[in-house]
Amino acid sequence: MANIGVYQKLVSELTQAIGSYIKSADRDCEVYPAPFAVNLDAEDKDWVEPDISVICDKSKLTERGCSGAPDLIVEIVSPSSRKMDYIRKTNLYLDSGVREYWIVDPAKGYTIKYYFEDDDAPVILPFNEILTAQIYQNQLSVCIADLLK
Repeated sequence: MANIGVYQKLVSELTQAIGSYIKSADRDCEVYPAPFAVNLDAEDKDWVEPDISVICDKSKLTERGCSGAPDLIVEIVSPSSRKMDYIRKTNLYLDSGVREYWIVDPAKGYTIKYYFEDDDAPVILPFNEILTAQIYQNQLSVCIADLLK
């Protein structure tokens, strides 16, 4: 599968998996795939467009997108976004109050999961292992390898 195909499939499948969990668990959250603008600061400077954003505080939703840090952000790495996703966005999301951040890297075959609330070290999970969302007490679980089938 071409890189763009893998990227699009992962965005679509992960958005659907997260959305299905939110609905079935009756969580009061919304999931938005890109294009969806997120303003991370009050000064209106740090606008990003994550591949997937999960917002549980609906007061953050505006006509322009999300004003404030989403609870979970997922970025699917492409060759052109590698440095941005791994370095700049990780620091930006940590500093702005994002609770959890997943970096899904198709070229490497693994996901790096940051749970910023506990100051834990990031967890690296191969695509064939179960990835869980700590913001949902690990009740949301997905296997990236299964999504790519």
